[in-house]
Amino acid sequence: MNRRAFVSSSGAVAAALAGIAPRSAGAAPSKPAMMKLGCQSTPTSEQHVQYFARYGVQGICGYPESVPAHLYATVDELKRLRDLTEKYHVSLDCIAPPFLESTHIDKEKHPAVMLADSPQRDRDIEDLQTLIRNCAAAGIPAIKYNMNLLGVLRIAPTKGRGDASYSTWRLADAHPETPLTRAGRVNADAYWERIAYFLERVIPVAEEYKVRMALHPHDPGVPPEGYQGVDCVLGTVDGLKRVIEIKASPYHGLNFCQGTVSEMLADPGKEIFDVIRYFGTRQKIFNVHFRNIRGHRNSFVEVYPDEGDIDFVKAIQVYKEVGYPYLLMPDHVPQAPNDPGGLQSFAFCYGYIRALIQAVDRLS
Repeated sequence: MNRRAFVSSSGAVAAALAGIAPRSAGAAPSKPAMMKLGCQSTPTSEQHVQYFARYGVQGICGYPESVPAHLYATVDELKRLRDLTEKYHVSLDCIAPPFLESTHIDKEKHPAVMLADSPQRDRDIEDLQTLIRNCAAAGIPAIKYNMNLLGVLRIAPTKGRGDASYSTWRLADAHPETPLTRAGRVNADAYWERIAYFLERVIPVAEEYKVRMALHPHDPGVPPEGYQGVDCVLGTVDGLKRVIEIKASPYHGLNFCQGTVSEMLADPGKEIFDVIRYFGTRQKIFNVHFRNIRGHRNSFVEVYPDEGDIDFVKAIQVYKEVGYPYLLMPDHVPQAPNDPGGLQSFAFCYGYIRALIQAVDRLS
């Protein structure tokens, strides 16, 4: 076999092993994959941005280093953050505000929006409106946020491969610290009112200034009767469908945590792809947390991307199919005692995701 034939044959075999079909000779090239490798890990310091650049991260969600008394970064602070990332050829594609995080309400320093505590929630919403305007002035196109009362619910971790440990949730083994949070009983109607109140005041400003607002689902979903007295309305696919219709706008969509959405499903290995298609074809996916799980609703562990129930090769083909154009980022990486901050786990995920993007771009 001559060298050219060998290389061609080897490429076909590698592509077949990866589950991605090579283009046949003379075939018209497929549309390019538009997504890019991203990350949201903190801090957004010079050292950490250099770390991103070292491993090929192309864009990030950033966090202004100073959090002033008001709940927004100034235009100058945002520009300095953008200049820092661009110094290392990493784009600042998104930021997170210093509230509306994935924090349990009993620990949240700025709870007014989620507690429906007026007039403070109106002042906090005004600060977020200012942040939207400042992002537009600084050239930052998106903000990610949560509307969360329970934070990220987990139990003790599970042993993984090697010395890794995996974040774990089993509803049957969960025991909340208190029967209720400081929010008290929050049924579905009350939760939807708080979400709608926020969206009706924020999305028009986002649309005016052309800044995408990316809402994260509830992690994990809990039963309809609730957990700690809270009905987590964004913990089902139907809830996510409903929320994007509350204030229809091209600037209102999802921080689509594929791991969290997989956690909502009875059979995520089969169901997740149609969920990606539903939101992706409607251009409602503004950011993707590209992580894998083993298990299903009410019982799962978070694993490395190559060992979960979700076929990541098929998943990235679906993101390409729907024309998803933004960041694919690892999230909730496995932890190990000799890997402070999960930097090694993140680096593994970067390489895995970057290779998938290149493969789906060139071979399908």
